[in-house]
Amino acid sequence: MFKNKSENGRNNICGENVYRLRKQRVPKMSQRILAEQLQIKGIDVDKNAIQRIESGERFVTDIELKVLAEIFGISCDELIGV
Repeated sequence: MFKNKSENGRNNICGENVYRLRKQRVPKMSQRILAEQLQIKGIDVDKNAIQRIESGERFVTDIELKVLAEIFGISCDELIGV
């Protein structure tokens, strides 16, 4: 049977890293600010979507992953923890 969840039951593998990277920013980046930065780059998300990504409740598309990596200045591999 095909599984859409990671081994720990989350719908994505980057959410925990998104949370960590957002909190490591100086000053800390809010979920709202991250959503606004994604919107500027053409990704239609809101603060609630960021919360669901970080908690593992929401899938992350490859397009979203690429833009998140750009915002944090890291590679997609780093964002997913490879």
